[in-house]
Amino acid sequence: MDSLHQLHHIAPAATLLVGAAVVLIADLASNRRSDVQWLALLTLVVATLMACWQVLAGLPGESALGGAVIVDVFGLYFTFLLLAVAAAVVIVSSDGLQRVEQRGEFYALLLTSTASMVLLAQAQDLILIFVALETTSIVQFVLAGIARDDRSSEAGLKYLLTGAISAAVLLYGFAFLFGLAGTTSLTGIAAFVGAGAEETRLAVILAFVLVAAGLGFKMAIVPFQAWVPDVYQGSPTPVTTFLSVASKAGGFAIVLRIFYTGLGGGDTFVSEDWAKMFAVFAAVSMTFGNVAAIQQTDAKRLLGYSSIAQAGNIAVGLAAVAGGSTLGASAVLFFLGTYAATNLGVFISVIAVSKSIGSDDIRDYAGLLRRSPGVALVLSLCLLSLTGIPPTAGFLAKVYVFNSAVRTGQDWLVWLIVVAVLNTAISAYYYLRWARIMILDEPRDTLTFRPTLTTSGLLMLAGAGVLFFGLVPTPLIEAARRAAETLV
Repeated sequence: MDSLHQLHHIAPAATLLVGAAVVLIADLASNRRSDVQWLALLTLVVATLMACWQVLAGLPGESALGGAVIVDVFGLYFTFLLLAVAAAVVIVSSDGLQRVEQRGEFYALLLTSTASMVLLAQAQDLILIFVALETTSIVQFVLAGIARDDRSSEAGLKYLLTGAISAAVLLYGFAFLFGLAGTTSLTGIAAFVGAGAEETRLAVILAFVLVAAGLGFKMAIVPFQAWVPDVYQGSPTPVTTFLSVASKAGGFAIVLRIFYTGLGGGDTFVSEDWAKMFAVFAAVSMTFGNVAAIQQTDAKRLLGYSSIAQAGNIAVGLAAVAGGSTLGASAVLFFLGTYAATNLGVFISVIAVSKSIGSDDIRDYAGLLRRSPGVALVLSLCLLSLTGIPPTAGFLAKVYVFNSAVRTGQDWLVWLIVVAVLNTAISAYYYLRWARIMILDEPRDTLTFRPTLTTSGLLMLAGAGVLFFGLVPTPLIEAARRAAETLV
């Protein structure tokens, strides 16, 4: 009975793993691709119901598996976010997987990756963190190359090589933390760091620099971003969608868990050191991503560099730890929630356009407003949100995360806010240029098109989410605040 009770704590992840196995078996038994697609979607629905059951059963706050896993509001926040993203990718995959023959394998891998990231958000032990992180990484390497053509194979190989190096660096950082604290538990490490032994300062700093470098790969921050543009461009677009939202969310989830729970948030003798480190990462990532994106004409490659710049925006919240509160962490969580809705809207639009015109070149979006008004309007709205223009959710996300840095009261963070505001102006150039091409330029032909019913529904949901959280942000802000408070 005790083992069954402990299984309840990982019920969503376990459901997804069982569902992945069922999808593979069903793929062998059925000749219809739609069967495995809807079975994958059903698995995600069941996993969502299991997460809801955890909330209703009062499990938040309980740990299991020897303290390696905890069910808390923070983990549940990411569980619902990851499940929603995975469900959207599954639904839109019927329009975006023309290059992929192995549909059953795609859905099984997607469910496995989601399960690993759900477990990652709940992990409180370095060993479980590493196992879950590498499981989802290996699965994503395969997903990037699943189309088995030249572009996809190159994307998978580049992702694999950079991922292997980052895993080695991360493991080295974990070894330092274990050697210093004598435990792999984040709470045990927090107790060691909280003791504030000054003679261990240099060793602790080296440990968190290595950990940040290893996890920087998942967050796609400079200088660990080299894989992003090529993988985004070469992977099938549903895979790119999943990587841009779910993988980034999973990366920031574990960074928050390690640095707030394991390294004590803003209340330890090394807090200002790692806050300054993330401030540098944020400034360089924003600047590099935005400047590089200006030159791009391929939609997916542009969104790859945009993703790097957005990671820099999010990292501003990590730098805000210096104030000793969880305001920075809650700003990161709110930003990730709005970013999910915005980026899903952008990538689903790209899938719809690519299927209809067979091109990802931004110049081929000319006159899209006349050819497919619904897609053009949602895509334009999401581009405004990525820029940070009101009344979109992206505007409030940037205000929240920048304000979290201002509220720390640290004078040395002022320069970061200046850099962030300047980069917002730079990003407006390429985001609004894309919108101008769709709205004002003459179409290259007069053919109109309409996305499928499911794709249209997802586009409407994404657009509604961008507007809703821009006009009524309180529910998401409160959820983010409660989740952040459970970290420390």
